[in-house]
Amino acid sequence: MFRSTATALAFGLLAVLVAAGACARLDQWGVDHLMPGGHVAQAKGSLVEGLVPLLGAHWNGALSVAANVVTLPASFLIAVAIVAWRSRALALGLVAAVAVEVICKETIARPKLLSGARHIAAFDSSFPSGHTLRTVIVAAALVPLVGVWAIVWALASIVLLQLAGWHTPTDIAGGLLLGALVLLCFRGAGALRARGLRAGRLGARGARPRL
Repeated sequence: MFRSTATALAFGLLAVLVAAGACARLDQWGVDHLMPGGHVAQAKGSLVEGLVPLLGAHWNGALSVAANVVTLPASFLIAVAIVAWRSRALALGLVAAVAVEVICKETIARPKLLSGARHIAAFDSSFPSGHTLRTVIVAAALVPLVGVWAIVWALASIVLLQLAGWHTPTDIAGGLLLGALVLLCFRGAGALRARGLRAGRLGARGARPRL
C-alpha cells in the first residue's frame, strides 16, 4: 500500500513539474543530446495512429526502424492482447493506465521544445509515454515465461524510445512510474485475495458442527 501510494504521488508530482515547465531544461537537453539520428516528430499523431500498430510510423534511419520493430509488442492493441492472455485483471489495469495517459496528454502542456529552430509540437502534450508504461506491464506479464529476456527487451525498447526521438526523458519517467503503479496495485490486489482465501480456509477448518 505504501509503495503504490508513494508511486502515485511521485507520478502526480512529476506531472505538475512538467506542466509548470520545471523540467523544460532537462527535456530540451534530451532533445539536443539523447536523440542521435532519430526522427523527431514535428506534429502529434492521431488517435487512430496510436491504436493501430505501425500506422503512421517513420522508417527514415536505423534508429527509427529499430524502434518500430523492437517496441512493436508495446503498441496498444498488441500489448492488451499479450497481457490479457496472461491475466485479464492486469489487462484491465493496463487499459486504465492508458486512460490516465490519454487524460494527461489532453490536459498537460509543457513549454515548447526545439529541434534546432523548429518547434517540436509533438512534445507539447507527450507526457507520459504510453509505449513505456505498456512496455513495463508487458515485460512483467512475460517474465514468468521467458525470464530475463523480457527485461532485456523492455530495457532495449525504452532506450530506443529515447534515442529514436519518440519521447523526452520526463515522458519516459512518467511512463515508468505509471506502469510501476499498475503492477504494484495488481500485486497488492492479489495479496489481498490470497489473504482472504487463507482466512476463509482457516475459518472453515475452525468451524465446529453444532450437536
